[in-house]
Amino acid sequence: MMLKTKDRIFAKVAGLAGLDGEKLTQMRRALGFVAPHRRTVATILAIMPIIAALGALEPLIYKLVFDRLAGNKGLASVLLAVVAIMLAALTREGFNAISNRLSWKVRLAVNYQLLDAVTSRLHSLPLSYHRGETVGGLMTRLNHGINGFVAAVAEITFNILPGLMYLAISVVVMIRLDWRLSLVVILFAPLPALIGVFASKEQTARESSLLYRWGVVFSRFNEVLAGIVTVKSFAMEEAERKRFMGDVSEAHGIVRRGVATDTKIGATQNLVVMLAKASSIGCAVYLISRGETTVGTLMAFLGYQGGLFGPVNSLTTIYQTLRKATISFDIVFSILDAEDQLQDVPHAVAVQQVKGEVVFRNVDFAYNEDRTILSNIDLHVRPGETVAIVGPSGSGKTTLISLLQRFYDPTSGSIKLDGVDLRFLQQRSLRQQIGVVLQDALVFNDTIRNNITYGRPDAGQEEIEAAAVAANAHKFICQLPGGYDFVVGERGSRISVGERQRISIARALLKNPSLLILDEATSALDAESEVLVQEALDRLIRGRTSFIIAHRLSTIVGATGSWS
Repeated sequence: MMLKTKDRIFAKVAGLAGLDGEKLTQMRRALGFVAPHRRTVATILAIMPIIAALGALEPLIYKLVFDRLAGNKGLASVLLAVVAIMLAALTREGFNAISNRLSWKVRLAVNYQLLDAVTSRLHSLPLSYHRGETVGGLMTRLNHGINGFVAAVAEITFNILPGLMYLAISVVVMIRLDWRLSLVVILFAPLPALIGVFASKEQTARESSLLYRWGVVFSRFNEVLAGIVTVKSFAMEEAERKRFMGDVSEAHGIVRRGVATDTKIGATQNLVVMLAKASSIGCAVYLISRGETTVGTLMAFLGYQGGLFGPVNSLTTIYQTLRKATISFDIVFSILDAEDQLQDVPHAVAVQQVKGEVVFRNVDFAYNEDRTILSNIDLHVRPGETVAIVGPSGSGKTTLISLLQRFYDPTSGSIKLDGVDLRFLQQRSLRQQIGVVLQDALVFNDTIRNNITYGRPDAGQEEIEAAAVAANAHKFICQLPGGYDFVVGERGSRISVGERQRISIARALLKNPSLLILDEATSALDAESEVLVQEALDRLIRGRTSFIIAHRLSTIVGATGSWS
């Protein structure tokens, strides 16, 4: 019931903000991320009236104080009322602290859910989507969109209702004002700011630490998106998602600790405000005793003062927040709703054991209607055969292999593995059976061990070293500081091209795929590195159905079939 009431209020405010039906639908959908936390939200909404009631209790106490003063019934009740005011303030701050922590709990949970949904979606979307986006642009949009999305949801969920409550109070209490009493407020006004300055050093250090943490998190994520071909080829989408969300959880820990500190600072600042109110009472008592003000003026001033220091001013930003929120919603939902024409069909078959027979039958492919890349391709590769694919740049060699990995579907025709159309196979299980060594081998800014085990994280050290030996990589790895624990730098910047290539081959060997794709695997190497890499490739090819894309004839010597 409370959530339905909240939804009705939200709809009215959104209407006042001039939002059309589509944007209103987006916002309702955004609030759906809050729905799993409805109990926590209901608790927060239940606390809000208590906080408002405690705030409203203060003017009643003030009224009682001054009524008794007017009746000359002594000052003892004043002291009792001051104690009551402080007790009410402490109780309200306690509820505020609970509400604040619960609100941030929901906010972080929504942030986590949203990141999980968006990153899962980005990993599952086809290459055609990623190649239509620049990595930097996508990251900027993603960062801005999620931050704005979460801030907007929090504003809509937690600030509109209390803002309306405080606004109603402020409209009443600001009717009357005494300038002399306002001087008392001015004396106290700088104190909350000074408390904020005192806390700023810790907050700045925390924000710097958090910024660094997010930088590390999104640096890796940027690498993953830049190397999405490798990620998909090794079917590591789920592993990357879990790694990313684990790092996000650590960053959220910093936020939670910061929230606890900020809550204490906020409580101290609010208590200063209450001290200002108590001082105003003392000043008003003096003025009333001189007949220079009235009890009604004091009550109006105290009410206004509560509005002055309270969160009612946040209501002035709601319109702007709702308008800006639509931008964030557009960004996030454009990712979540992006079309995926390559998703697995219902009841797609998981690839278990592969013999290695590959058949292309009358395959045509075009990235767009204006340019056909492949036309009427027929290719039959028997298990264990090595096929060389030779042709000039732009002739469709890499496109042909992309179709085999089902990064795209043929415009017409079919591709079958062991007699089954690729469109009826689960994509991840298909790619788990395929090993890929590219011209520009991608290695992550991680240890050599983790790079080699990328497709098989559970591999033991003996298996890792055996793969490295077969890839002619073990010797140079042992010469590096830390050996297999050596961190190769971003995109392998701390090792040579040939060394990166051999690590890539070791990774493919450890994966032990049934199908192998070598895409210009030696074209960027010098003569010495090419010999080492070629020896490793010869070991890798043995017993596997292999596809070799190359310009150099030395790479395709020994191939048992060809297409050009």
